[in-house]
Amino acid sequence: MESPPKFVYCVIALPPDDLAPRLRSLMDELRSGFGGPQFVPHITVVGPVSLTEDDAVSKFRAACDGLRAYPATVDRVATGTFFYQCVYLLLRPTAEVVEASDRCSAHLGYKSPTPYMPHLSLLYGDLADEEKKKAQAKANDLDGNLNGLSFLISHLALYKIDPDDKTCTSWEKIAESTLCAS
Repeated sequence: MESPPKFVYCVIALPPDDLAPRLRSLMDELRSGFGGPQFVPHITVVGPVSLTEDDAVSKFRAACDGLRAYPATVDRVATGTFFYQCVYLLLRPTAEVVEASDRCSAHLGYKSPTPYMPHLSLLYGDLADEEKKKAQAKANDLDGNLNGLSFLISHLALYKIDPDDKTCTSWEKIAESTLCAS
């Protein structure tokens, strides 16, 4: 009997409904000025891990079971060194934020090659450093109230992704979980 195919999955935290439109608007403005694909505003909780769909869903559900909603706070708008971290909101790595990632990573068997850096990407792209700085400045100009912004993470989602698809059009939400109120 053939074993079921494996795909690549990520666990992401979704911003609250009252914040998502504000983020989408900012992301649209940056994309119109600097290019890049459209994608859902999110905070990666677990990086790419290869699993069968049944395995991914059951491990995701187990990871979310009993996990409480947790606060996240934006430190600042930052720039990164690769496509998926071009311009982003750097989040404070508080105990709750890091523990949520550690818990989900452990359940899904994800071993990160680098320490967890919680962030919410605003723009994907392979931009020159000077262009990244312009995009970073534009993000701060468009929304000057991002630094120190706090919100509650109460929804996690399991996405099937293709790490080589820089258009992000192949991303597919497989499951979503509402976290317990604190």
